[in-house]
Amino acid sequence: MMTRFSILTRLARRTVRGGMLGVCALLWVGGTVWAQAPMAAQPEIAQVAVAQEMAAPASEAPKAEQKEEGLPQAAPLLIDTKYFKFNSSMLITWIVALALMISAQIATWRMKDVPQGAQNFWEWVVESLYSFLQGIIGPALVRRTFWFFATIFIFILALNWFSLIPGVGTIGWGVPNEAGALTHISRPLLRGPNADLNMTLAMAMLFFFFWTVWALQMNGLGGFLMHLFGPKGDTKGFMKLLIVVVFFFVGLLEIISILFRPVSLGFRLFGNIFAGENTLEAMASLGGPWCGWLLPLPFYFMELLVGFVQAMVFMLLTAVFTLLMMPEEGHGH
Repeated sequence: MMTRFSILTRLARRTVRGGMLGVCALLWVGGTVWAQAPMAAQPEIAQVAVAQEMAAPASEAPKAEQKEEGLPQAAPLLIDTKYFKFNSSMLITWIVALALMISAQIATWRMKDVPQGAQNFWEWVVESLYSFLQGIIGPALVRRTFWFFATIFIFILALNWFSLIPGVGTIGWGVPNEAGALTHISRPLLRGPNADLNMTLAMAMLFFFFWTVWALQMNGLGGFLMHLFGPKGDTKGFMKLLIVVVFFFVGLLEIISILFRPVSLGFRLFGNIFAGENTLEAMASLGGPWCGWLLPLPFYFMELLVGFVQAMVFMLLTAVFTLLMMPEEGHGH
């Protein structure tokens, strides 16, 4: 009989390796969307604008800073060729993804009966997430979808916390003030990926793709349509015809709601992370040259919590959206 440990070991191995495929797919989707970023659409204009900023005299620096306060919404391009565009958000995304892949490979390279080090850490993470999700969406659904939910939680959390490392968003190019100090970075070298709307929308669209696949696998095409448009309740005669018409329009509203889910998921994560990074920059500016490092410290601890909460919220919402599409007999777990 297979022991609980061996089951978790197999699950950990499949999760971290399956997660690598999920991250690769996410990077592919994200790169496709990033190529359409506003800065990418007009690279020459962006380069001219930065050149004008750098060439502006010190007396005009305050005006330039007033026009653009806080982090820019569009991630600056680092490489721009005819066939390939690479911005500062993609740089951190690839660094974090590569670090997770290497860590997962190290943890599963030589599995031991008594886990130690990286294997112990990853098995604890996998077991905790698996037990947590199993209590919410049930054992049948968690076996099918856990690899995605675990990957998306770990990936978002790693991106959020990596973006809080000093230097991310504060090293780059900008306009010096009258004293010659660079107090505002208009083109950061490193940019938090989840503070870029393209990244969060790419993850939301990737979930929407998998949600569609799971919904069709669990219900079939006929069951999927019945779930959306099928009348509920036991009625007869005229009332049955009325209920059919009512639930047809309810199904149309449900389709609109489903189509807006990726938008709400993407904007929720982007808004919280983008606002947090701008808060940290504002606190650093208020602290001045002497206390600029001290004033943001309480907000750093708050952003650590926000980063964890937002990763958890994204995972839970995607899990619940998937649960809602299960066949009726599968809800009684």
